[in-house]
Amino acid sequence: MKTKTVLLLITLVLPFFMKAQETEELPEIWSLDDCIEYALTQNISVRQSILTNMSNEVNKEQAEAQMLPSLNASARQNFTWSKIEDLTTGESSFEGSNSRSMSLNSSVTIYNGLRLKNLIKQAELDLQAGIFNSETIKESITISILNAFLQVVAYEENVKNAQSNLEATSDQLKLSEARLQSGIIARSDYLQVKSQLATEKLTLANAQSQYAISKISLMQLMELPVDENFAIKRPVLNENINKNLLPNAAEVYALALGIKPQIKSAEYQKESAALNEKISRGNYFPSISANAGLSSGFSSSMGQLGDQVTPTVGLSVSIPIFQNKQIKSSVAIAKIGYQSAELNELDTKNELRKNIEQACVDVTSAQIEYEASLESFGSYQESYALAEEKFNNGLINSVDFLFEKTNLITAENEFLKSQFNLIFSYKILDFYMGNPITL
Repeated sequence: MKTKTVLLLITLVLPFFMKAQETEELPEIWSLDDCIEYALTQNISVRQSILTNMSNEVNKEQAEAQMLPSLNASARQNFTWSKIEDLTTGESSFEGSNSRSMSLNSSVTIYNGLRLKNLIKQAELDLQAGIFNSETIKESITISILNAFLQVVAYEENVKNAQSNLEATSDQLKLSEARLQSGIIARSDYLQVKSQLATEKLTLANAQSQYAISKISLMQLMELPVDENFAIKRPVLNENINKNLLPNAAEVYALALGIKPQIKSAEYQKESAALNEKISRGNYFPSISANAGLSSGFSSSMGQLGDQVTPTVGLSVSIPIFQNKQIKSSVAIAKIGYQSAELNELDTKNELRKNIEQACVDVTSAQIEYEASLESFGSYQESYALAEEKFNNGLINSVDFLFEKTNLITAENEFLKSQFNLIFSYKILDFYMGNPITL
């Protein structure tokens, strides 16, 4: 019990410690692991769930303490004055006296319909449910960070491609200008290339804007103040990332049922709800408690009473007879709560199953799209290389050449999109299979 409390305290204090040290320890270039680790220590929902776990731990300790005897001590000192008349002389005077009493009392519950034992079990279940709920929140944040991180990588690649295309078109414009001055091409051909250059400048500006926005989105998810110097560590991607997987949704679901924290949390919540009915029914039974005490006192008007120490021992029984239907209503509400918890568990499992089915379909579709876009991109690369050679040799006009270039840019963008979509699909499948999320 103490070990768990210490671990929870460490988990709670760690984010604040890291926040105090972040100016010294923040990486210059952020990997995916860096982003996830930082986000998990700074996210408000995670930190609130940790506070909930701390509260559940205290509740558990309090429930266990209810089994122990109580012990109370009390002391009392009194001073009194009274008017006394002397019958022989007729005179009166005030005389004072003092008294003190001391007592020591203890009581312990012997039986109360097993309510205390069930309360302890329920507190432990609530604690475990809270811990798994924290893990669920962390997993959700991890997936969000992964998606945002890949968006940054993709938009960064878009910027590089747009810059490369712009540089190539700039060279082609210089060539067109020289040909125009030599009378080899018409002015309309030259203007076509010049118009393409303006279009690609706009494309680069849009790509840079999307890249900047994606970085801001990632930093905000991480709860990191926006930093213009924020940069990510680009993962090394293989030329062909297609693993040709054939995921079986039923198999993945069976595996996920045993490892995903949202399922564990829902199961513990259902068990806790089941104990509510037992706890409520415990109020139908008598409550038996034992008590013991020790008392003594002194009075100046009556003499020392210390030799008359008074010990007491007793049993008390409380038998519920009529409680205005409070117990019956409590049991009925507990039954409804259990049914609700059952539905929550079923809904959680159904949601997991649906997500896994979608993830498996996404992997299959992403693999097909990736292969199609890879083949299309390769074909347009060959076609563009031939068109570029012809254009440089004056064998085709700018309209035909720019048509091939536009097709290549479109194919390249589609290939890049399919590439990162496939990576994300694989990582989502890894997530449901319990594999670590890394790039």
